[in-house]
Amino acid sequence: MTTFLTFLVGAAMLAVLGVLFAGLIGMARGGSAQTSQKLMRYRVLLQGLALLLFAVLMLLMR
Repeated sequence: MTTFLTFLVGAAMLAVLGVLFAGLIGMARGGSAQTSQKLMRYRVLLQGLALLLFAVLMLLMR
């Protein structure tokens, strides 16, 4: 179970990184402000998910 959660935490962190870079590249290219806002909202949600999964993993490893 902890191996699976470790994988999920890593996947969530990579998803956060991907969305962050997508937003930064879009802003650098002068893309739509609405798209940038949407990507940053997704980033915040993914960060919350990653933190929640990490907390559950730490509780299980106690």
